[in-house]
Amino acid sequence: MEHITLLLAIVVATALVFDFTNGFHDTANAMATTISTGALKPKTAVAMSATLNLVGAFLSVEVAKTISGGIVDEDGLRTEVIFAALVGAILWNLVTWLVGLPSSSSHALFGGLIGAAVMSAGWSSVDGGTVVTKILLPAVAAPLVAGAASMLATRLSYRVNRNVTDEAQLKSTARGYRAGQIASAGLVSLAHGTNDAQKTMGIITLALVTGGVLSPGSNPPVWVICSAGLAIALGTYFGGWRIIRTMGSGLTDLQPQQGFAAQTSAATVILASSHLGFSLSTTQSCSGAVMGAGLGRRGGTVKWSTATRMFVAWGLTLPAAGLVGAGAEFLTRQGTWGIVLVAALLVAGSGAIWQLSRREPVDHTGIADEPGAVATPTLDAIPSQLPGASSSGLPVTGLTATIPSPLSAASVPAAATTTDPARPAAV
Repeated sequence: MEHITLLLAIVVATALVFDFTNGFHDTANAMATTISTGALKPKTAVAMSATLNLVGAFLSVEVAKTISGGIVDEDGLRTEVIFAALVGAILWNLVTWLVGLPSSSSHALFGGLIGAAVMSAGWSSVDGGTVVTKILLPAVAAPLVAGAASMLATRLSYRVNRNVTDEAQLKSTARGYRAGQIASAGLVSLAHGTNDAQKTMGIITLALVTGGVLSPGSNPPVWVICSAGLAIALGTYFGGWRIIRTMGSGLTDLQPQQGFAAQTSAATVILASSHLGFSLSTTQSCSGAVMGAGLGRRGGTVKWSTATRMFVAWGLTLPAAGLVGAGAEFLTRQGTWGIVLVAALLVAGSGAIWQLSRREPVDHTGIADEPGAVATPTLDAIPSQLPGASSSGLPVTGLTATIPSPLSAASVPAAATTTDPARPAAV
């Protein structure tokens, strides 16, 4: 520790700031569906997720080793490059948080690192094979695999319970799935700590190698593991409520069976990738699983307008963060004044984004359907006033209905437009 220079200390602090933004940006991955189905209260959910994120940070270092010694060539890499990479990642995280899109913090970090490294030492400084096999391919495969697994699990869940018609049994089944959701949400949080906290560990370890504090190929020191775990846990506890709103109700309307299927599928994919050292995006895995759960329920829908904006954000993450990282690296190579300017721009940009977010604040009391989203309601959401429904509002087996979307007074009977108090209304 006594060999750490002021610049290296600034880089380590900036990396922990990124880790904090990663925590509140990705809280939705674990807890959005649990909150949206009412399995846990919002504050309880984020506290549980934060604790398990911290525990998960100590389970493995395989992903950290991929980042610290696999993506870019450590030889001749300057500490300023790491600083520039983190600036690009933090700003992209904040921009996507502001608009409520669950983009990948992981890819923001990779994009910033690749862009800064290319600006510093050219394309030869980037290991293209590692980028393709451990970043790009998992980025494509993870949401597809998690989505397919979630869709099949959702269909299986409804098939197993298709003959249950007794109201007491239906309520008991729903409680069971909510309990399962809590357990699966904990598993996702643990997986997130195992995968995402390691990315910051890897970037700090890389900075320590470039600063001559550690030898190339070293594992993250214990203090790096502890600080990264604490930073992501604190960020998770603060909760990225804007993204939780999008993930919980902006993509699809979830029931407990779907939430359980989505989270279990996502956790399995994330933990398997962490074991193999694949640094995939937990955001993409969980988003794919949520969409799969939406498609897996008969009559379920995905709000494709929201999904399309999310896909665009995924595609822009690597190049956008890379461009900012490259620009920041260009300034830092000018000397001390360039480093100071980049730091000032980071603080100013972060402050401006925060001020913009205050115009429409979102907290744990404001989690509801995303404004402007349109979905076709399913039979489960139609209230008890519909002829043939039970007095409790539960659907009667065999009853089907086709309702056009968007809803209008002309196309839907008055009884069918009544809002179910147990679910947020589709708008």
